[in-house]
Amino acid sequence: MIGQGEVEYFTFENTNADVGKMSLALYSGLFAYAGWNFLNFVTEEMIDPYKNLPRAIYISIPIVSFVYVFANVAYMTIISPREMLDSNAVAVTFGDKVFGVMAWIVPVFVSLSTFGGVNGLLFTSGRLFFVGAREGHLPDFLSMIQVNRRTPMPAMLFTGGLSILMLITDDVFFLINYMSFVQWLSVGMSIAALLYLRYARPEMYRPIKFNLVIPITFLLCVIFLLVVPLYAATEQTGMALLMVLSGLPVYVLGVKWKSKPKSVRQFIASCTILGQKCCNVVAQETEVKDS
Repeated sequence: MIGQGEVEYFTFENTNADVGKMSLALYSGLFAYAGWNFLNFVTEEMIDPYKNLPRAIYISIPIVSFVYVFANVAYMTIISPREMLDSNAVAVTFGDKVFGVMAWIVPVFVSLSTFGGVNGLLFTSGRLFFVGAREGHLPDFLSMIQVNRRTPMPAMLFTGGLSILMLITDDVFFLINYMSFVQWLSVGMSIAALLYLRYARPEMYRPIKFNLVIPITFLLCVIFLLVVPLYAATEQTGMALLMVLSGLPVYVLGVKWKSKPKSVRQFIASCTILGQKCCNVVAQETEVKDS
């Protein structure tokens, strides 16, 4: 279409230069690219992760970036700014304009893509709670495996339950801003910890190692994504920050408090056994190595 001279709407006039709104726009834009970080959650499932994990990132991110950028170039070529704002689904509007009687393929493939994305998110996000429980940061029940299917059913059910709770709000942009702030806060703390360990523990074994310029630059970008939205969308980001901080007393009572009364320990054990019976799950087997 560009080759045929369809460039009427391919302009960037009247662009809003407000830094706060730009940061929130980045939240929505980066949300579309989310997924690269989930690869790190499934290293236990990968063959030779130290070689294949960087390879998967190097190959997938350029491909996805190329496809997404040129998809947006296509939209902006033939869809006016007003049509884009009024559209409930820009891809569907694009299909109606370009594909004619075959426009139905757009919602079909969007649905397939969504299904694949959700499948990947469930597969990876469930491991967060599974490993967290295995490390003692969550109830033991969440670290158990279903006997017949050999899947972390409790962790998956917990993930699904939290997902349903997030559907309480009907404002998707509120949810994206809320979720993105928490996600980038977690990513930023992880990168800061990486830099700290590079300084404090230089002798540690590091099978995957990057030049420090990369994480430092990335951390500066993350700081921008955290500080500016706190001013631009105080309600959403403030609630997200409070939600994260609310985990501190839970962590102190559930993890740090080792000398719990016997009655509390018995109650926790009873709940764990009840959950095992309901879901038919057992603790994960651990390898015992000879000393």
